[in-house]
Amino acid sequence: MPYTKIKLPNNGKKAFQVLMEALKIPMNEAQKLIDKKRLFCDGILIQEKNKILNGIIELIVYENHPKGIEIVFENEDFAVVEKPSGVLSHPNGRHCQYSLSDEIWHLWGKQACVAHRLDKETSGLILVTKNKQTQVEFKTMFEKRQIQKEYLALVQGEVKINFKIDANIDLAKNYNDVKTRMQICENGKRALTEFEALKFYPEHRCTLLLCKPQTGRQHQIRIHLHYAKHPILGDPLYGLEKEQIEAILDGKMNLEDRIKITGAKRLCLHAQTLKFNFKNDEFIIHSNAAIENEFLRVLKY
Repeated sequence: MPYTKIKLPNNGKKAFQVLMEALKIPMNEAQKLIDKKRLFCDGILIQEKNKILNGIIELIVYENHPKGIEIVFENEDFAVVEKPSGVLSHPNGRHCQYSLSDEIWHLWGKQACVAHRLDKETSGLILVTKNKQTQVEFKTMFEKRQIQKEYLALVQGEVKINFKIDANIDLAKNYNDVKTRMQICENGKRALTEFEALKFYPEHRCTLLLCKPQTGRQHQIRIHLHYAKHPILGDPLYGLEKEQIEAILDGKMNLEDRIKITGAKRLCLHAQTLKFNFKNDEFIIHSNAAIENEFLRVLKY
């Protein structure tokens, strides 16, 4: 279990002071742990930062269980790694068994974190910052669209020409607990994606596309390709009924049925390239994955 309780020494001081001394962390980090409902005394959740603790103190922590990951690039400030499909970028709750954080914290410590996220089923390059200063700098760069990302997608049908989609996106409000489903709507946020046709596979009736998002909306590439009537093979959200979506996301649909419904065992979307300038150096980092072969392999049962 990645999340587990550990015992901390009790010095009879305030809750945040107990954490600061036991973990050797600053006050703000100690207070965040309390806000995240991680601290207990005699089995009772502690929510008051100034509460004097007397009793058995326990803290819920995330234990790393690394499986190994490919580092594509690394320097003293940041690294770029290959995220496999099916792996969360960050733990999403106490029932999460494994995420990219297991690898990142194992390699570079808890101060390291992802500078951006990829959907669970999207594979490819993800940028990891090694310290707080670099984290802030890259966050600003992403907000200012100073980091270019390119993706490869395998889509249904034959695409003969390059094209772009300029269509606003917002969160769908009629999907109850399927919170990550977006929609094209006039009053949404502007979203622009450029697409380049790379290769057609006549035996599978599908096309490999290079996707260049010019804005950074959630599920932008996925919903734009669905809108263009060339959905990404394996997409567990767009074009499906709500019951089918829930069955896939909950792991209740077998692979054979998923292939029949979506065309592939996984979402055929891969983060292929990152381009940016940092500290007066230009970086163009490409994925090493043989993703074309991977995409074709997951089309079959």
